[in-house]
Amino acid sequence: MNFKTLHDQDHPLFIGNVWDVPSAKIAERLQVQAIGTSSSAIATLLGYEDGEEMTFSELEYMVKRIASNSTLPLSVDLEAGYSRDPKQIVDHIKRLVALGVVGINIEDSMVVTNRVLLDANEFATTLLKIKTLLTKEHIDVFINVRTDTFLLGHPNVLEETKKRIELYESAGANGIFTPCIENPSDIKEIVHCTSLPINVMCMPKLPDFDTLTSLGVKRISMGNFLFENMYRQFEDTTNEILGKKSVTPIF
Repeated sequence: MNFKTLHDQDHPLFIGNVWDVPSAKIAERLQVQAIGTSSSAIATLLGYEDGEEMTFSELEYMVKRIASNSTLPLSVDLEAGYSRDPKQIVDHIKRLVALGVVGINIEDSMVVTNRVLLDANEFATTLLKIKTLLTKEHIDVFINVRTDTFLLGHPNVLEETKKRIELYESAGANGIFTPCIENPSDIKEIVHCTSLPINVMCMPKLPDFDTLTSLGVKRISMGNFLFENMYRQFEDTTNEILGKKSVTPIF
């Protein structure tokens, strides 16, 4: 089953979000159907803040190591493309595809001082140029477009999200990612406004998988939350070692 087909199943595709080779190997051992990098987790590993602080070449190296050590379909979080030039973004995508990557996430926000939404029409134009160039070069990659309306708390969030989805679908998106959506009625409305598969991200109040299936969600991802959870456990265990003056908490 190819990566695009995995978005047409009766149940949502669960993406195992990874940040290095060990996490990718664990995901494969647990038999998830596909993996996707978390840009935030990789940035943190390398000492950067999220938001394209790390260079594309640093991301590319990490992706190369992950792809070389896993047979699972791999999608890469490309943030906003690591460029504002569609031709340069396409070059980045081509370099990832050469490593075996089958999908990318690209987002309609950028971190300047704070994260801000990009103009919807301008982003859709960029997306259309990217899609046209990829088609011209016969490069088939799943473009999952992340819209950050819910993440940034847009005041007219449903209306703005639906407007952006319509623009991005027309520009050639293969899927839509709406991080931070939680309310079942909001999810249902977003699912029903498009023919594209909707991707949601884990959140404290996100419904369970059965409910998400009934709402029509086609993809579930974890973002950097598992990564952060892992390091909280690391801190808790180390604190216990220091408190007990013994290494037994490790075991």
